[in-house]
Amino acid sequence: MRALRPSVPDRAGPAAPDATTEARPPMPYLRFALALILLCAFEASAAFDHTHAAWGALLKRHLVLGEGARSSRVDYTGMSRDRAQLGSYLKTVSAVTPDEYGSWQRGQKLAFLINAYNAFTVEKILTRYPDLKSIRDFGTVIGNPWKDKFFTLLGKPMHLDALEHDTIRARGVFDDPRIHFAVVCASVGCPMLREEPYEASRLDRQLDEQVVRFLGDRTRNRFADGKLEVSKLFDWYEKDFSGGLRGIRSVEQFLGMYGGLLADAPADRKLIEEGRAKVRYLDYDWALNDVKR
Repeated sequence: MRALRPSVPDRAGPAAPDATTEARPPMPYLRFALALILLCAFEASAAFDHTHAAWGALLKRHLVLGEGARSSRVDYTGMSRDRAQLGSYLKTVSAVTPDEYGSWQRGQKLAFLINAYNAFTVEKILTRYPDLKSIRDFGTVIGNPWKDKFFTLLGKPMHLDALEHDTIRARGVFDDPRIHFAVVCASVGCPMLREEPYEASRLDRQLDEQVVRFLGDRTRNRFADGKLEVSKLFDWYEKDFSGGLRGIRSVEQFLGMYGGLLADAPADRKLIEEGRAKVRYLDYDWALNDVKR
């Protein structure tokens, strides 16, 4: 018998793996990559709480409504005890990037800016409380609380004036005079700090209600002695009430929509509604909107 020849390896070497098999990543890698994509998508959608629940919890604990819910006072003593919680909320506000903000809907943007203004104003007060009787005690030139860049917003240092006048009131962005009844400067003369955060889903209703509440407060707006006596806000921001929102072209026309709130007598109401009432602007009360003790 012939001896068997030992097997000789194929000169071509071992069989080449299938190309499709070689290109396919292992399953654990695919699962990890998919999980990472889903996590990023979740974080992008959940990066900011548009219900502003943390701010809402503070308002619920430390805001006191006045008669008829037309005014409010802040319990700054109580708010100071929860300053860490306020700080945590403000950190989430400051963490919002310009790109993230730019991806939001109009209502989400405006609600965010109003809540930010109000919450940062409260924080500013707490830096000196209880050693102040008015926000103007910080100073009107040196130490001006509206010119102090004490917070970061949308990626840059900012002060309250820039937030209000250059962002919220910027021409061609929101063009809504109702913001003047929502943005609060920590003073008795201001419209009330609302007892809940502003939210995009109900923002129009909230702003309309703020107008009604403020104009329904006879300590700050009323028809008396043949004149329509109203807040100085209408003088300072006259141009904002002449921009054509809902067809409104003047302060008188805006006030005319609320004659029933501003006067009792039918003849006086008619005078206001027709825009014929002479307007007088009241002195502004800069006293701190602290709870009375």
